[in-house]
Amino acid sequence: MLATPDRPTSRYPSVGVVLLVGVLMLAGCREKAGGSKPKQPPLVTIVTPQPHLFVDRIEAIGTARANEQVTLAAPVAERIEQLHFTDGGFVRAGQVIAVMTQAEERAALAGAQAEERQIRAQLGRVEALAAKGFATNATLEQQVAATQRARSQADNARAQIADRVIRAPFSGYASLRMISVGAIVASGAPIATISDISRIKLDFTVPETALGSVAVGQSIGTIAAAYPDARFTGRIATIDPVIDPATRAASVRAILANPGNRLKPGMLLTVTVAAASRQGLAVPELAVIGDGAERYVFVVGPGDKAVRTKVVTGLRDDGLIEVRGLAADARVVSEGVVKVTDGAKLRWKTSKTIAKAAAR
Repeated sequence: MLATPDRPTSRYPSVGVVLLVGVLMLAGCREKAGGSKPKQPPLVTIVTPQPHLFVDRIEAIGTARANEQVTLAAPVAERIEQLHFTDGGFVRAGQVIAVMTQAEERAALAGAQAEERQIRAQLGRVEALAAKGFATNATLEQQVAATQRARSQADNARAQIADRVIRAPFSGYASLRMISVGAIVASGAPIATISDISRIKLDFTVPETALGSVAVGQSIGTIAAAYPDARFTGRIATIDPVIDPATRAASVRAILANPGNRLKPGMLLTVTVAAASRQGLAVPELAVIGDGAERYVFVVGPGDKAVRTKVVTGLRDDGLIEVRGLAADARVVSEGVVKVTDGAKLRWKTSKTIAKAAAR
């Protein structure tokens, strides 16, 4: 086999290698040029504190109760003979709700009335004899007493019959019917619940420390979970004079109008009591930074630099917070606070959102 002579190795790099190195150097130069470009200051939104009416409110959860409510129960163990109400139907005061069997009581009444008539007739004869001197006063008194006893027995029979006719004590709505005609009910068994919901009594509690801010006649506002877009108003009617020693709170009862009977007894309602109001400077809540117990905002200072400024906060309302310690013309960073540090250069745009919120 003939040996093939080795191909001589060049001392110079290939054209491809040269091109690759050139591209990499160019990219590095561009990257270096881009990295040296100065960063822009963060863009933030600034607002000027605006006067806002803040209302000090007491919030609580209350339970709705009917204006009047009663559960009608069977006075005796007896069979139901008639029912005169429908599920959830409206009944008027005095309307018959249920009638229980009265056969024995009516028979007793008939006997008592017959006996009363007989004794009355005897009394008339004794009175005639006494007038002629043929009957003593003692005999006359005995007959008068017998007449009264007979009348009492008849009245007792009438009362027993009346007890077996159950009537509505006031106008309202009946509960769902849980019994039927012909059922034998025990004494005390519920027959129907009548609820007057033309007005609603709302019971809620107020902490002892807030009692000085509530008074009889004060207006309240409530919202029910069933109607989140509706607001029901009323007035405080009663404040319990006794403080609960366990909760250190007092029970308060308010009376609410109930248009359309939308509020139902047993509902939970969110209660707001407007206690006091005052004017104060306001900024958006997002502008305030918390640091332990202290609060700060960033203000645009000289040279368009951020200045961390301590403030004292107060009430909150609709996304705004009351602040003290700021000048009325201060330029406060409201959006982009997380991008700002004390002394940092700022770029900003002005927002009118707080003006709209303060005008509500």
